[in-house]
Amino acid sequence: MTDINTMTASAEKHVAPQADHAEVGKTLVQRIAQLRAWLFLAALIITFEIWARLSFDGTFVFSSFNWQSVAVFAVAPLLIAIGQTYVIISGGIDLSTGFIMGLAAVVAAHVTNISGLYLPVPLAMLAGIICAVLAAGVPGVINGLLISRLKVPPFIGTLGMFGVARGTAFLLAGGTTVPVSNDWFAALGNGRLMGIPYLIMVTAVFVLIMHYVLSQTRFGQHNYAIGANVQAARRAGIDIKKHILKLYILSAMCAGLGGALYAARFTAGAAQAGEPLLLDSVAAVVIGGASLFGGSGSIIGTVAGALVIAVIQYGLVFLDVEPFWQFIAVGVVIIISVLIDQAQRRFSGGKQDE
Repeated sequence: MTDINTMTASAEKHVAPQADHAEVGKTLVQRIAQLRAWLFLAALIITFEIWARLSFDGTFVFSSFNWQSVAVFAVAPLLIAIGQTYVIISGGIDLSTGFIMGLAAVVAAHVTNISGLYLPVPLAMLAGIICAVLAAGVPGVINGLLISRLKVPPFIGTLGMFGVARGTAFLLAGGTTVPVSNDWFAALGNGRLMGIPYLIMVTAVFVLIMHYVLSQTRFGQHNYAIGANVQAARRAGIDIKKHILKLYILSAMCAGLGGALYAARFTAGAAQAGEPLLLDSVAAVVIGGASLFGGSGSIIGTVAGALVIAVIQYGLVFLDVEPFWQFIAVGVVIIISVLIDQAQRRFSGGKQDE
């Protein structure tokens, strides 16, 4: 009996350290997964700073102009990505946001110009922005009804709306860009207060509001619950259909705000304004720590993801690298992010598709 106890104790001594190492490894992977956007950002900043100093004895990091440019680069994809964050956390996806943004940009330009004939300049600008956001909400309502009521898969429903919004935007624009003649509108897109662009200020306020809604309100908690387990959320009394409808309206209106600010920045509305930004918006959400399986993600993470993409895009231009490398760099970062997410799910016992 004494020998058996001795053997058991000896076995436990050998197993325990292995268990400790496994737990440490699990925790490390989870921490890396949670902070991956910030780690990517830090690595990019260090790389571009070294590159700049070796190439032309300049600096990338210690230039306020560079950081303001990066922030402005990030505004449009970030605004789309904020709405996309809510949708992806719920387990869905919205592929229509790029051309909803273009539609909103065209509406903002037309309404601002027409309103300027009858209203003071500031009110005409405000009318253009409000109408752009409301117009963007229309395809959002249709997306939400298709997905929540008619059970159309999000990928298919929003892909169809991608085409509808695209065609509508080009029809309204007459196949060209729509110039805007409004001094206040131009100032919103290109003006500064104490050296900080108004675009960045507006976006920062919006980000804080959406972060609060997602992290501190019942709506945000319901969103996480639906993404984690829709059946459990339904049993808990959450109105899934109503919530999903709100989600896609919110996503579309975020894209609408992005379209209005795009028109302000370039003093013109363009139907194709958001076409190259759809991939960037999804990438920002994934890089920022959200899982495409739903149930995880944050607005702050999405901000970090958008900054990663903006640093890649601006940094390569700053260093005079061919722009086509941007696509490769962003693609590599997306793949690494997905692999890290898969590893995190494996360690945490999440569902894996074989």
